[in-house]
Amino acid sequence: MKYAILITLVTAMVSCSTPPDSEVPVPLPADGPIQLHPENPHYFQYRGKTLALVTSAEHYGALLNLDFDYQTYLKTLAAEGMNYTRIFTGSYFEIPGESFGIQKNTLAPEQQRAITPWETISDESGVKYDLSKWNAQYFSRLNEFMNLAQSLGIVVEVTFFSSIYRDQHWDMNPQNPANNVNIDHDIDRKEAQTLNNGELLQYQEALVAKLVHELNAFDNFFFEIQNEPWADRNVAVYNIINKEDLDPGDWAYKADFADQAAIDWHDRLIAKIVSEEQSLPKKHLIAQNYTNFKAPIPYVNEHVSIINFHYAWPEAVEWNYHYDKVVGFDESGFAGSGDQVYRRQAWQFMLSGGGLFNNLDYSFYVGHEDGKGENNAPGGGSTALRKQLKILSDFLHGLALEKLKPNTGLITNSPGLIPYVLTDNQDTYAIYLRAIGSNQARFELKTGDGSFQVVTLDPLTGTYSEQGTVEATEGKLSLALEVPEGEIALKVIRR
Repeated sequence: MKYAILITLVTAMVSCSTPPDSEVPVPLPADGPIQLHPENPHYFQYRGKTLALVTSAEHYGALLNLDFDYQTYLKTLAAEGMNYTRIFTGSYFEIPGESFGIQKNTLAPEQQRAITPWETISDESGVKYDLSKWNAQYFSRLNEFMNLAQSLGIVVEVTFFSSIYRDQHWDMNPQNPANNVNIDHDIDRKEAQTLNNGELLQYQEALVAKLVHELNAFDNFFFEIQNEPWADRNVAVYNIINKEDLDPGDWAYKADFADQAAIDWHDRLIAKIVSEEQSLPKKHLIAQNYTNFKAPIPYVNEHVSIINFHYAWPEAVEWNYHYDKVVGFDESGFAGSGDQVYRRQAWQFMLSGGGLFNNLDYSFYVGHEDGKGENNAPGGGSTALRKQLKILSDFLHGLALEKLKPNTGLITNSPGLIPYVLTDNQDTYAIYLRAIGSNQARFELKTGDGSFQVVTLDPLTGTYSEQGTVEATEGKLSLALEVPEGEIALKVIRR
């Protein structure tokens, strides 16, 4: 047996708590777009089931990079138990060999191998985009991509725009007036995604409207307005280490919000999605990307259903749980190439009540759409990690997630442990424990009196160990565990 568990019964007896009468399950539609769960909007409902999204997916270029074999990629995700991917639309892409230390980057196609929503025109000055004309080849590829993803049960996050991080990126961007035949005035790249962008706004709204109409027939996606808007226009708000100073250069140590000009632009495009879908058969969820790490978000548009963080801490869920929306961790990385850190990030975030996790997986790139590549990059990703994330996904989907909410306060006397708990506060306790400084752990779980089945799970191997039925007394279970790998998951179920 991997984990030896000693169950110590608390001696004083009190009356057993009686579970409430069983509630009639909320019927979920078997078809239609992915939506927030009507009983617990911190999760999704899709195809008649409660759903959490867990994946390790490529760097957002699967659609726009013509050299990337998205069919092999999507089939690999599905075969390995991943249910979600994120794509950029082509309004932003990066420079081969240059981008943020990524050796092989799907978001940086080779020259002339990026496909965008717009037609191009060649003249004596070179190739330019015509933002008033749509590229039929692009929309054919988009349709085929979405059809395959939908058939495989993969949900797609469609991100319209991204921050334009460097002047070099703006120099090649289709929205730059220098690169299109439609706009005849200069635009500062940091103004491009605000309402102060002149003629560009009409073309941005046209792109949003076009994609809303093109995608409306699909059920397996939601929209996101912009990737990392704070990188264009930031307001530093919170230092995540034990300091109060907010040095502009220390992005890795602080949470930045986008400024009001960026938020106003987001609100405008959100309104555009809503107005366009009013006359269409299907209504789709909208996500907004707010900050790195953790921060309480002061304003969420009423039409936004998914609050996305990057490099998220569990507190990102806790501090924003009151919004009753999905809180997502839709980009990880910059924490080394090893699997352990991203596996633990996923367990910690999802067992805190998060509804979406995406490891940014650099083992996918052109020529290795099977996810078996080795890459010099600021993050990780591997077949082994995806197997471990499937263990998490299977664990979550083996629970009645719609009944569960985070409550770490139920664990007491837990020296050397960082606990994460999802529970209905009555019959089910899903627990993930990080052991710090020791491979021996002891804790008490407040359950109320009664009989409970205890099962442990090894998050690395997926091995379950049945521990039998345990009687709780004085309202608590007292458990002593061996945790040789520093982490363990448990299910405690009332009999």
